[in-house]
Amino acid sequence: MRISAGRALPLAVKIPLLVACLMVAVGVVASERVLARLQEAQERQLADLKDAYLDGLSSSLVDPVLRADPWEVFDILDRASGLYAAVRPLDTIVLDGAGKVLAASDPRRHPIGSDPPRGPAGAAVDDALVDEESGRAYAGRVLVVEGREVGSILVAIDAAPILEERRQVMWTLLVSNGAVTLGAAALGWFAVRRMVSPLNILNGRLERALDGRAEPIPDEDIAGANTETGRLFRSYNALARGLAERDALLAKAAEEERLASLGRLASGMAHEINNPLGGLFNALDTLKVHGEREDVRRSTIDLLDRGLRGIRDVVRSTLATWRADREPRAFRQADLDDLALLIRPEVARKAVDLEVAGRLEGEVPVDAIRLRQVLLNLALNACRAVPEGGAVRISLVADRDALAATVDDSGPGLPEEADRILAGTAGAGADRGGLGLAITSRMIRDLGGTVTAGRSPLGGASIRVTIPLRHRPDLEARDVA
Repeated sequence: MRISAGRALPLAVKIPLLVACLMVAVGVVASERVLARLQEAQERQLADLKDAYLDGLSSSLVDPVLRADPWEVFDILDRASGLYAAVRPLDTIVLDGAGKVLAASDPRRHPIGSDPPRGPAGAAVDDALVDEESGRAYAGRVLVVEGREVGSILVAIDAAPILEERRQVMWTLLVSNGAVTLGAAALGWFAVRRMVSPLNILNGRLERALDGRAEPIPDEDIAGANTETGRLFRSYNALARGLAERDALLAKAAEEERLASLGRLASGMAHEINNPLGGLFNALDTLKVHGEREDVRRSTIDLLDRGLRGIRDVVRSTLATWRADREPRAFRQADLDDLALLIRPEVARKAVDLEVAGRLEGEVPVDAIRLRQVLLNLALNACRAVPEGGAVRISLVADRDALAATVDDSGPGLPEEADRILAGTAGAGADRGGLGLAITSRMIRDLGGTVTAGRSPLGGASIRVTIPLRHRPDLEARDVA
C-alpha cells in the first residue's frame, strides 16, 4: 500500500500528534540537559565536601600515622565526625604504610591490623565514586611525607540525599513535561480543528459539486475579507458562479444545437410528409371519380392507410426527439428505429448506404432522450462527412453492464481537433464540429459514459460511445451485425 496509515489521518489529528512528538522530543532533550547539569553540580559539591574533609584529616593524621598511634588516630576521627557533620561521613578508615588498618571510625567492623575492605571502599581514589545502589560515595587520599607514602585514608560518605534529590528532579521533569505535552497536544487539536473547519466546509462544497451544481458559500460563513479563509471562500464562490454561467451557456448552446439540427432536418421531414400527402390527395381524387367501384375503394383505402401511417411515424419520431418527455424513460428498440427514420432524408439526399446493426429485446436503463440526441448527432455528422454514395454503419450492443454504440463511416476521417473536442479539452472548432461534437461529448458525460474515436473498417472515422448500465436481470440484448 503506497499511502501509509499516517498519511491517511486528517490534519486535525496529524498536527496535534506532530506537536506532541515535538514536545516530547524537546522535553526529553531539556530533561537530559537539566539532569546532566544537576549531576555535574552535585558531583562538584560532593567533591568539594570530600576535599574539605580529607584535607582536614590529612593535616591532622600525618604525625599519628608516622608514630603508628591508633588511639590518637581514632580520637582525631571521632572529633572530625562532629566537626564535618555536613559531609555526612559514614565510615572512615586510616591505613598504615603497609596497607593495613591502623584505625577506623567503626573499630568493630575494621579492627586494627586487618586488611582494608574490598570493592569501592577499598579503592584509594582522589575523586568521589558514587554507588547508587547503596547510596554511598567513596573517596580516598594518600598520605605522603617527603615523597614517601606513609599511609592512606578511605572514607564512605552518605550520598542518599543527593541521589534522592536527583530522583525527585527527574520525576518532576517527567510529570511537568508530560502535562505540558498533553496540554500542547490538546491545544493543538482544538486550534487545528478551528483552523481546518473552513477547509472542511470547502471540501464538502467541492464533494457536492462533483454530484451536481457547485453551490456558493453563504456570506455568513465567509470570514473577514483580508483573511486567507475569506479570500479562499471568495475565490471558490467566483469559481462556482463561473461554472454556473458555463453550464447555462452550454445548456443554451445545446438547445440552439437542437434547433439547428431540427432546421437542417426540416426540409427532409417536409419531403417525407409531402410525398405521402401528394399520394393521399391523388387517392382522394380517385375516390371522388371512381368511388363506386369496390376494387378502387379497397386499393385507395389501403393507399390512404399506408400514407397516413407514414406521416404518423415521421411526426411521432420527430416529436420524440425534439420534445423531452416529462419523465425520463428507458431506451428501447423503437428509439433505434426512429433514428433510422429521422436520418432517412439525409441518407436519400446523398445516396448513403446506411446499415443499422443490433437489436434490443426489452428496455435499456439509459435516458432515451439524451441517447437519441447523441446518436442522431453522430449519425448526421457521419452522413455529412461521407461523399455521395458513401457508407454509414450504426451498431448497438448491450449487455448486463454497459451499452456500446458505434458509428462508422467511409469519409475522410476525423480531423485532429475533433479528438480533443470529444474528450472535452477543446472548443468545437473542428471541421466536423458544426453539428455539435462538443455538445455531444457533454451529453455523453452527463449520461456517465465515455467516447473514443478511431479508424473505421469502412475507411473513415469510428466513434464509439460506452454507457454503464444499472444491473437489470431481465435485460437481454444481442448484436445481429
